[in-house]
Amino acid sequence: MSSSTDDSTPLEQKVFHVPEGLAGERVDSAVARLLGLSRTRASELVSGGHVLLDGSTPAKSERVESGALLEATIPAPRTATVVAHEVEGMQIVHQDEDIVVVDKPVGVAAHPSVGWSGPTVLDHLAGAGVRISTSGAAERRGIVHRLDVGTSGLMTVAKSEHAYTVLKQAFRDRVVDKTYHALVQGHPDPHTGTVDAPIARHPRHDFKFTVKAGGRASITHYETLEAHRFASLLTIKLETGRTHQIRVHMSALHHPCVGDLMYGADPSLADRVGLQRQWLHAKGLGFTHPRSGEWVTYSSAYPDDLVAALEVVRTP
Repeated sequence: MSSSTDDSTPLEQKVFHVPEGLAGERVDSAVARLLGLSRTRASELVSGGHVLLDGSTPAKSERVESGALLEATIPAPRTATVVAHEVEGMQIVHQDEDIVVVDKPVGVAAHPSVGWSGPTVLDHLAGAGVRISTSGAAERRGIVHRLDVGTSGLMTVAKSEHAYTVLKQAFRDRVVDKTYHALVQGHPDPHTGTVDAPIARHPRHDFKFTVKAGGRASITHYETLEAHRFASLLTIKLETGRTHQIRVHMSALHHPCVGDLMYGADPSLADRVGLQRQWLHAKGLGFTHPRSGEWVTYSSAYPDDLVAALEVVRTP
């Protein structure tokens, strides 16, 4: 299990009068902007009772007024650590002196983070005795890309410093071939297409994202592989790698991934096919090897829960 420390003695106190330009903003948004924090961190402070609005503890969604008094107690930042522990179901697909490619099961995070106490890819690699790059933040060393906890499939982690530098740049330059398969509700029209829509944090829901003007550029290409009565199997390629990108874009098309209740999937259909998570799998991964310069590709089979759900959909 990954572990994290609790907030310790406060580092500092901050007191502000809300400027006119922030009038009408949510408390967590105002705190984030005034203190230069991430929205997630600001939400944690408000939820943890570390913020007062005119002397009272507000809800995160409460709106601030110009001139209101905001008092924030900033605790020491929490940390997350890697704990060596081999994870059931995790498979090492390939490794050499520079990279390790894993097939990640559902329910496993890429790396430790505050608030997550479950297994991680880095926990498994440490438990398996795989030495990885020391580049990156302490809890994310060697990580060059990530998969959601609820998404299964292929991930690569850098073992050498050279590989970390080269692969990070390759992902930034969008020259990595990332292929996903997704079972979505209904039938996308057209059957093959591109979604080019910016993605930002959802204004009302923590840990959720949405298509929003002014968000980060996000491009998803899809093609229908199979069309069934009430669902379609798609192959999806990403140009960008935003958090929840496929899930957000499919939901925006009104064809959410089957089982993805966070983004509008039908719970009765999820029950019917026996899914406890979104039907989304990182099927293929291809990139130029950081040392040899050769193009390498890896493929992953569907896990049992996705196979079973697909069989239900395929049944007339």
